Amino acid sequence: MDFISTHFLSIILFFPAFASVGMLFLPKDEHKLLRWYALGASLFPLSLSVSIWFQFKSSVPGFQFTEQYQWYEAIGSSLHLGVDGLSLTMVLLTTLLTPLAILASFSISERVKAYMMLFLFLETGMLGVFMSLDLLVFFVFWEVGLVPMYFLINQWGSANRNYASMKFLIYTMGGSLGLLLAVQMLGVLFGSYDMIALAQRWTSLDPGSSLLGMSVSTVKSIAFWAFAIAFAIKVPVWPFHTWLPDAHTEAPTAGSMILAGVLLKLGAYGFLRLILPLYPFEAKIFAGALAFLATAAIVFGAFGSYAQTDFKRLVAYSSVNHMGFVVLGIAAAGLAAGTNDATIALNGAILQMFNHGLSAAGMFFLVGVIYERTHTRNLDEFGGLFPLVPIYGGILIFTSMASLGLPGLNGFISEFLVVRGTWPILTIYTAIAMLGLLFTGAYILKGIKKVLHGPLNEHWAHGGHTLSEINSREILVMVPLMILILWIGIYPAWILDVINKAVTMLF
Repeated sequence: MDFISTHFLSIILFFPAFASVGMLFLPKDEHKLLRWYALGASLFPLSLSVSIWFQFKSSVPGFQFTEQYQWYEAIGSSLHLGVDGLSLTMVLLTTLLTPLAILASFSISERVKAYMMLFLFLETGMLGVFMSLDLLVFFVFWEVGLVPMYFLINQWGSANRNYASMKFLIYTMGGSLGLLLAVQMLGVLFGSYDMIALAQRWTSLDPGSSLLGMSVSTVKSIAFWAFAIAFAIKVPVWPFHTWLPDAHTEAPTAGSMILAGVLLKLGAYGFLRLILPLYPFEAKIFAGALAFLATAAIVFGAFGSYAQTDFKRLVAYSSVNHMGFVVLGIAAAGLAAGTNDATIALNGAILQMFNHGLSAAGMFFLVGVIYERTHTRNLDEFGGLFPLVPIYGGILIFTSMASLGLPGLNGFISEFLVVRGTWPILTIYTAIAMLGLLFTGAYILKGIKKVLHGPLNEHWAHGGHTLSEINSREILVMVPLMILILWIGIYPAWILDVINKAVTMLF
């Protein structure tokens, strides 16, 4: 137990990868064994994450549970791990959604061993981004997470999976090229990749001095956009969003859950962990541009979602809409860092990351549930299904209302905080974003109406096409998400206290 207590983060980080390697020694035809092994392997990091959540001292500044191991001494890079209130929230979200996604994957019957191995490797890649305090290691995990998701879409996706997986890889890796060059520049300049040391030394450079044959301010502006574009593609914000609907639509259900629930948060986390601390001056100068992109994502994401007839694409475009609020809060914090309004906006942005992870994962899973039974996602082919599947219908309405932002559920809390914080700072952009909020209600209600209400489509009521109710395993996937959605909606203090103290100390 002493070993575990002193190596919490490294165990949480690498256990899924080691468990994945262990699956190589299990028989590939024992599908039931493989599924339960993968689920058990993903529950262990969750239990440790819950343990460190309760041990975490939110009032203590700096990073906790830190570990540091020499990795590449010649260039000054080490495996430096640590968490604060910001990263711990994302670690908890990742370790919660991974076992739920694996449980949702129990219906997968082809190449089960490879599928489960990729999911466990993916968990390690995502956790590494949130735990890394070394910029080079951060980038390594940033890229490592792309590979399992590419294969999950490419091998277990829908008909257009080759196009969608390649587009996903090209967009995200293309954006990361500038990030890699900027990371290398910082490492070469200072002989270290330690994020804490870099933040102090990089921000203390004289803007009028010369660097690489240019002024420091020019170099910083170029590096800022190298970081910002990589993270903007990952979020994604308009106009870098076009890979997302294709990837979501073609990915298997559990892949969409993780893609929306965690992978999109890596980009927003990059803004919070790297851009605001490393580029406070540039973040203030370019806050208007970032706010414009965020507002465009909110409005166009809502319009795009409303226009869809494919249920899964409707939910996919909603992610562009919801993540726009995260970036809008970040832009406000860049423009007015240190003010009370900026703190409120950042609280809302971080909580929105967590809340969207819950509601989006739930929505994609519910789309998958009805797709497995009907083999269609065309909203025009449903209609009036509530009497046939009342339990499914109730869960769908509950989760949809969380996504809509109904008071009493989690989505309302985070979006209200973002709007409240950004209004005094970016009034015009926030006012325009309200149009996106209006259409959020429109597309959510459209989805519910098309699936559950109206005249019953008799095709699903008789014969071999009879629609079956959601089963107990599928309900078990939704129950933890629904509990957290309601808990945060009624009593958000348990998580906002940790987030707020981190924001106050960091920014």
